[in-house]
Amino acid sequence: MALVPPFTHETALAKVQAAEDAWNTRDPDRVALAYTPDSRWRNRSEFLTGREEIRAFLRRKWTKEREYRLRKELWAFSGNRIAVRFRYEWHDADGQWWRSHGNEMWEFDADGLMRTREASINDIPIAESDRELTTPVSP
Repeated sequence: MALVPPFTHETALAKVQAAEDAWNTRDPDRVALAYTPDSRWRNRSEFLTGREEIRAFLRRKWTKEREYRLRKELWAFSGNRIAVRFRYEWHDADGQWWRSHGNEMWEFDADGLMRTREASINDIPIAESDRELTTPVSP
């Protein structure tokens, strides 16, 4: 099944699952390939342009966000756009666990590469015993 626009319910769900699976690898090189070479991002208050900036951002992210586990959920889709909501859990270098909640808006080119990503994210500290995303991530 080709995961290119215009998206159907089935292909939008598959695109979201593919993104979740890729991000859970915590492999910046693999994840960056899902974006156009000139992709534009807003992640929280940070603005990025291009795969190299995305790759560097992801390296920093996963150095800080240890044992990262992500779940994404399709919220809406139309044409070449998908909206998702997500949550992820991670801990910092001091062992404090966090749950991060957010929404993303994605826009894709005709080949199915993401050219725009807008992410709004909020973090809340949690006790390790309050973790919900404890199952191992798929390889």
